[in-house]
Amino acid sequence: MTPEPFHPDLRRVARFLPRQVLWKTTLPILRGLQALASLRRSNDVEVVSLAAGVRLRLFRPSAVSGRVPALLWIHGGGYVLGRAHLDDTICRRFAETLGIVVASVDYRRAPEHPFPEPLEDCYSALSRLVDHPAVDPARVAIGGGSAGGGLAAALALLARDRGMIAPVRQVLLYPMLDDRTSTARDHDKHRLWNAHSTRVGWTAYLGDADPDVAVPARRHDLAGVAPAWIGVGTNDLFHDEDLAYAERLRQAGVPCEVEIIPGAFHLFDLVAPSAPVSRSFFARQCDSLRAAFGTD
Repeated sequence: MTPEPFHPDLRRVARFLPRQVLWKTTLPILRGLQALASLRRSNDVEVVSLAAGVRLRLFRPSAVSGRVPALLWIHGGGYVLGRAHLDDTICRRFAETLGIVVASVDYRRAPEHPFPEPLEDCYSALSRLVDHPAVDPARVAIGGGSAGGGLAAALALLARDRGMIAPVRQVLLYPMLDDRTSTARDHDKHRLWNAHSTRVGWTAYLGDADPDVAVPARRHDLAGVAPAWIGVGTNDLFHDEDLAYAERLRQAGVPCEVEIIPGAFHLFDLVAPSAPVSRSFFARQCDSLRAAFGTD
């Protein structure tokens, strides 16, 4: 689509952001910088070990007892970057704002662990969350941003296919859903993530896998998955693929609400979390989850 001017709340910060941060050559450096953040310890997080060394970070709301709804949160990073602890802030916000249990899964990353390993890690985390004694298993949602949103969409499909768990909502923030976007034309309003970064991420994640199986946007049958909320900005590389996926969900009979943010770029809410547009974006996610949990 034709790029729009940056959103008024984002114009100032956009001037200082690069159009791309991920190349194959920068991957080790970026991972090293993210590892430094893990040196900070959080005393309010319960860590649960799953199979294959995967860990689940649990956040519980204060002053809430009994079984409550829950959200499995999946971090982003183009399938090759990111760690669960980097999303502790948003997980705490969900837990305290909604009064729910939030679990963030530290799934294994590509290229060392290509499809289906990261997705299976997410399914294992979902299974553990549903069985948690503080969680109402009938009110569990899944969500994530960027590649985490792509994994959440894939997890919704996997849960449908296996028929053991039925998430009540999938909340997808500017999700990375379609490997074919790696051939898209970039424009000068893209920030932080472009087509080349997308190509690096999908190539690592897919490995030798069949894209028709591994890529959510290539799946032929979307019927029966959890109702969806999709949010994306007009200056995000994933804008067109996200709207196309939303339309396919609707055509398959899946309720799907779309929140389009004019002039917003990829990860805008993480770059400028205190901006009014970012706070409103988070509030809309909470509204969707409240409706799904029956607490609105």
